[in-house]
Amino acid sequence: MTQSNLGPSVVGAEPSTEGRAPEGRAPTVLQVLPELDRGGVERGTIDIAIALKKAGWGSVVASAGGAMVGALKRHDIPHEILPLQSKNPFVMRSNVGRLAALVKKYGVDIIHARSRAPAWSAEAAARRSGAHFLTTIHGTYATNGSLKRRYNAVMTRGERVIAISQFIADHIKATYEIDPARLRMIHRGVDTEVFAPSKVTQERMIQLAAGWKLPDDRQVILMPGRFSRWKGHLVLVEALSRLGRNDVLCVMVGADTSSADYLSRIEKLARQRDVLELLRFVDFTRDLPAAYMLSDVVVSASTRPEAFGRTLAEALAMGRPVVGPDHGGSKEIVAQGETGWLFTPGNAESLAQALHAALSLNAGARHRLAEEAMRAIRSNFTNARMCAETLSVYEEVLFGAGAGEGAAA
Repeated sequence: MTQSNLGPSVVGAEPSTEGRAPEGRAPTVLQVLPELDRGGVERGTIDIAIALKKAGWGSVVASAGGAMVGALKRHDIPHEILPLQSKNPFVMRSNVGRLAALVKKYGVDIIHARSRAPAWSAEAAARRSGAHFLTTIHGTYATNGSLKRRYNAVMTRGERVIAISQFIADHIKATYEIDPARLRMIHRGVDTEVFAPSKVTQERMIQLAAGWKLPDDRQVILMPGRFSRWKGHLVLVEALSRLGRNDVLCVMVGADTSSADYLSRIEKLARQRDVLELLRFVDFTRDLPAAYMLSDVVVSASTRPEAFGRTLAEALAMGRPVVGPDHGGSKEIVAQGETGWLFTPGNAESLAQALHAALSLNAGARHRLAEEAMRAIRSNFTNARMCAETLSVYEEVLFGAGAGEGAAA
């Protein structure tokens, strides 16, 4: 299992409160992203914003708004609404002045960009205002054509560039011209205070099971995630037909009105393969910890490499067996045969074999796997570790090598 390259001094530590801006005041970080709706980029932004405030730093977020703004308000963290989701060149140019004004208003020392369109405005605003510029790359981005590559490359121009997995770090080095000394790998983290079996009450599980109408006589295969073709729902349907078992129920979480056409394709294939009765489609649930606890195995079947693999990490934190594709960030999270199984991406037969192995665990083997899975997440992929390592990079940018020394990916 791949681990972060940061030194042990920051592993599992609370964010440092020793760093100060040159004037002797607490430093301030402005994070910029397109929107604050549901997603991994958004969740990571909020986690870091809260960690900054707890550490005594100034913390500001700018975006076009969204459902998750309330999480910042609950911690009294300023959120500024700007049209940062726009790729219109004129809007992006106007955002330069808007961001520079925020630097002056809040005394910002670092602008941390988490997406390409905001990064173009943020880089120019940092030059104009004298703030430091830092980026996090959350995905591989399409690289077809020279214009697209130039557009993406802004994410590699931060004084430090954070990659959310070794897979992403390797992709950056192979695709763009970047000094490896500026590159830092920091895995995304799981909030183990939320994703912990002991924190999920029987009442929550009973309520969710009743809402989903889960039968008592079937093992539950859980597949959370957006209903997009590359997420591999069709591959899972094919795998169910090869699994040859009628004592399972596959719950696909995340269906909504925008995915109606794709959902129809899934249902059509399941009907053709005679496994439609083994499927249940449900809306996104905010109580994912309870959903994981109701499952016997959690599946990620993405046909394209995931940058990290948040679903697998959360499920492992809950002590559930997982099955994931043998590419991307999944390979850094899942220890083959110890905490789960990896299958050949896009291969239904390979996925069926992995599912069979997971569903065939006896009680003793399941308990041992759960203990190892939870230990692995607590050791390598916690939210506290991610926040501590990110604040260490901020200190490195402001004050030199120090805590971030030796952190190159």
